[in-house]
Amino acid sequence: MPKAEEGENDFVLETALGRNTLFDMTGKVVLVTGGGSGIGAMIAGGFAANGADVYICSRKDCSAFANQLTQKGPGKCKALTADVTKQEDIDRIVEELQRQAGKLHCLVNNAGANWAEPLEKFSRSGWNKTNDLNFTSVFMLTKCVLPLLKSAASVLDPARVINIASIDAITTPALETFAYSAGKAGVVHMSEVLAGRLIQDNITVNCILPGAFQSRMMRATIKSLGGSENLGRGLIGNRIGRPGDVAGTCLFLASLAGAWTTGAKLVLDGGAVVRPRL
Repeated sequence: MPKAEEGENDFVLETALGRNTLFDMTGKVVLVTGGGSGIGAMIAGGFAANGADVYICSRKDCSAFANQLTQKGPGKCKALTADVTKQEDIDRIVEELQRQAGKLHCLVNNAGANWAEPLEKFSRSGWNKTNDLNFTSVFMLTKCVLPLLKSAASVLDPARVINIASIDAITTPALETFAYSAGKAGVVHMSEVLAGRLIQDNITVNCILPGAFQSRMMRATIKSLGGSENLGRGLIGNRIGRPGDVAGTCLFLASLAGAWTTGAKLVLDGGAVVRPRL
């Protein structure tokens, strides 16, 4: 066996590369919007299971789920009832985080809604309702928690923003969900713009584009196709997304493992976008 030159790989050998260092979330403060159900609940569960102090917010009371995550541990979870399309609710979230934690290591903008309507009848109210939540609230909440993110950020361990978009941002959906697709495409580009701006504050901004996961939003689609096994056929593992898929992706982006990743678009769909079609 050839011998490495003396000192050649000292930097590699001296760097902590174990999973307990790279992916540790112990004591990190995380806010997940829409964290009481669907993909948001999967993400919140992943953070709590890896030691984070997680805050989940939803328009509905999700304290029962938060208590379950806390009991499971080792992290903790607290529920905040809030509508992130309302500025007064955003202000209340910021005040609560400031009071309880004083900083925020990771914001996950996940809350979302969909609206389908024929093009000829597509309403302004449907458009606004969808994009007030899916697009505008992402920007407004991120802007308002910036002081908390800056308080947690450091050169070696930046604060993080993770925006949940959709593969509908880069594909043409079968359903007439014009507002949803346009808004999610906006989230993707806005994530890149924010990433460039927030480099100077040691804050990373990345975007995840999920495909099919078990959620309230996907319920009707899954049912119409005869079950999740049909929707997942032809994807990796012949299945739709599982909690570990999205939780693991978020853990990478929020931990030391993802400290040098910003402006990224991670397609998380089991191959739905790239799958060859005749």
